[in-house]
Amino acid sequence: MRDVTAKGTRKQHAMAGPRPVVFTGPSGAGKSTLLKKLMKEYDSVFGFSVSHTTRNPRPGEENGKDYHYVTREAMQAAIAGGDFIESAEFSGNIYGTSKAAVQDVRAKNLICILDVDMQGVRNIKRTDLQPVYVSIQPPSMAVLEKRLRGRKTESEESLQKRLKAAQVDMELGKEPGIFDVLIINDNLEDAYEQLKQALLEEINKVKKVNMVS
Repeated sequence: MRDVTAKGTRKQHAMAGPRPVVFTGPSGAGKSTLLKKLMKEYDSVFGFSVSHTTRNPRPGEENGKDYHYVTREAMQAAIAGGDFIESAEFSGNIYGTSKAAVQDVRAKNLICILDVDMQGVRNIKRTDLQPVYVSIQPPSMAVLEKRLRGRKTESEESLQKRLKAAQVDMELGKEPGIFDVLIINDNLEDAYEQLKQALLEEINKVKKVNMVS
């Protein structure tokens, strides 16, 4: 992995903060569960980039914590103004990551987590963010469908849309060079250990800096 303290880049990355981590994976792959475990164990290392969305909050969700809930007009204006690193539309709603949300996390010397879809990954690859790209995938489409149906939170139409998107996601995830880390979440504990090992170098860098400061 790139040494963020390498000569000639020290000033740029000292100002920017630690290298972010981009997570993607289809709904039902277990990405959120893995992220929650990571944030709980390393709460002083990782910070979550809070995305913006035009969808309505679900029961129990909080504005500013789960998402920044905004109007479509406000979000389209901000995207047009170049305030977003990435944005995408899914099921009639816009989702996106603002530059300010990432900068807020990195300014605290925390590894910024960006939870995005494949369109978001492609958008971020066109920026100078240089994150670690991590894909969390289910063992099969059959397992994914069983998990999604078990939630009982989707209409059949919405479920089929998610499954179709997941199929595309899983195929793209196999393309060489897109991801630094690909984890098949067949067993949660095994997947979590793989995730920790993959990010250990970046985790230790942040811990070292925080100990010095």
